[in-house]
Amino acid sequence: MNLIRLIQGDTQPEVDLRRTYDAIVIGSGAAGGMAAHVLTSHGMKVLMLEAGKKLDLDKELKSTEWPYQHPRRGEMPPGHHALSLNEYTIRQPPYAADSAFTKVYSYVQGWNGADYSKDIVVDEKDHPYTGTSYAWVRARCLGGKTNIWGRLALRLSDYDFKAKSRDGYGEDWPIAYQDIEPYYDRVDQYLGISGVKEHLPYLPDSIFQRPTKLASAELALRNSLKKMNRVLTPYRAGVTTDGLKHNKYRRRCFGRGACNRRVGGCDIHAAFDSPTGLIYPAMDTGNLTLRTNAIAREILVDKNTGKARGVSFVDAESGRAYEAQAKVVVLAASTLESARLMLLSKSGAHPNGIGNSSGHVGHNFCEHVMGPGVTALVKDRVGQPRTIDDGRPGGFYIPRFRNLSDRNANFIRGYGFEGSAGSTMFPNRAKETQGFGATYKKTVRDRAGAYISMGGFGEVLARYENHVDLDPVRKDKWGIPVLRFSYGFGDNEKKMCEDMANAAQEMFEGAGFEIVNVDRKVLTEGWSIHELGTARMGTNKKTSVVNQFQQSHDVKNLFVVDGSSHVSASCQNPTWTIMALAWRSSEYLTTELMKGNL
Repeated sequence: MNLIRLIQGDTQPEVDLRRTYDAIVIGSGAAGGMAAHVLTSHGMKVLMLEAGKKLDLDKELKSTEWPYQHPRRGEMPPGHHALSLNEYTIRQPPYAADSAFTKVYSYVQGWNGADYSKDIVVDEKDHPYTGTSYAWVRARCLGGKTNIWGRLALRLSDYDFKAKSRDGYGEDWPIAYQDIEPYYDRVDQYLGISGVKEHLPYLPDSIFQRPTKLASAELALRNSLKKMNRVLTPYRAGVTTDGLKHNKYRRRCFGRGACNRRVGGCDIHAAFDSPTGLIYPAMDTGNLTLRTNAIAREILVDKNTGKARGVSFVDAESGRAYEAQAKVVVLAASTLESARLMLLSKSGAHPNGIGNSSGHVGHNFCEHVMGPGVTALVKDRVGQPRTIDDGRPGGFYIPRFRNLSDRNANFIRGYGFEGSAGSTMFPNRAKETQGFGATYKKTVRDRAGAYISMGGFGEVLARYENHVDLDPVRKDKWGIPVLRFSYGFGDNEKKMCEDMANAAQEMFEGAGFEIVNVDRKVLTEGWSIHELGTARMGTNKKTSVVNQFQQSHDVKNLFVVDGSSHVSASCQNPTWTIMALAWRSSEYLTTELMKGNL
């Protein structure tokens, strides 16, 4: 681990802002890290701008630390506050306005072990936003949200890329599965992914490493679902279970960490994170220069050509403004921040914001809807010896089964479920169990590993009216205009959620489980942390922002390689698709630059 500490030191070489780089990459998460990896591997000189700081991840991430080793058992210090569901529900943003707390964070800081990510996620006081209710989770540090992501690594299929051709809604992507499949393969092999091949056309298989084992109750549910022609598969985790000989910064998963402490991260870096998976190897090429605490303010434009010439940024600590020059600008700041930066970048050549001649930047915003789920007691597991289950990077996944061969009368598209069973460090449902004394303790012990639960992730349809724009008044700590949300779930999502809850209950009852709770409420918009679609790709320049290679229609040397380009949300988690597309686009960028076309 000394290699990581060495590269994460507080000192960093002074960035030479007098030179012109081959490319500037804005953002260091999944998309930015992948762009840096591909571009530097082809010999390009790259400057990466990260708005946050460079953390010592070995000190921040504590997946192998026992709660009693922490002074507050993982809880945050006094004066630090995580926003609750009720606050998102009954209040409007900015949520931290006039708060008496010293620090205010998004809802993820309310999870177990919240203290472990307080330096990763942003302080809402410094980073406000306005408009409709939205639970926006942001991480400003090297690697962004990849330091705390949920690890589910799924592929999309032509059921997603060509969804309009199936049900008539929205737009088809300008690519098909065969276009991206080779890049999915490269991501699998370079970063590592665990799982089991299921041969499903609507959930393509990856090149898997060793899967994690299903818990007893999960296996029972898998067998039961076969009778319904549905599939339960082990969690497809972006985790290397066999190790990676080509990466000296990562270790293979040994299945004994507190992985259920979601915001604790992975301190052996078996789970993919952008710093150890992509950025440090890119730095080893000698072709990557990193500038942290660099908040991009504007994409600069050459007045004569209208092309991007660089980036204006503000130092997060000093507040000083700087400019960096490049032949190509690669925008990978995350879906919403990328839209914000494009809208901020107004000039004579681009009066509505750079790349926004279509007026679609910020629009067609989509994600996943969450909330409905089920918890049950598996009676034949009551009183059984406890097993080690929360050392797994995940439990199980049930892929979409609606609107595949038959069409549901109430809604289009589909949803999947994530779930888990087995023993955890803190006994399941101990707080909800009634009673006291010896009888209470025995009940908690006997049932500790006998619960199973799962929750749904459903596709939110991309709608032009669901959008973000710049607030005309409110600014962040650095004087930069913030985003204003105009976004909400529609009837399709609400009807889908009704079916989601009913289907979850049906599947658990079919397996013979005793239902403990069926949750039917829909969580606040944004809860999935899967925001997508604000600069979608397409062939029609009047209704899209970038082409199939995530290249701006308006500015040929501007690429937007994060989730902004997604045409639809699908119901699968987007991280693996973001990286596969970023790899594909970065190779295209390299070829075009060498040809002199940019």
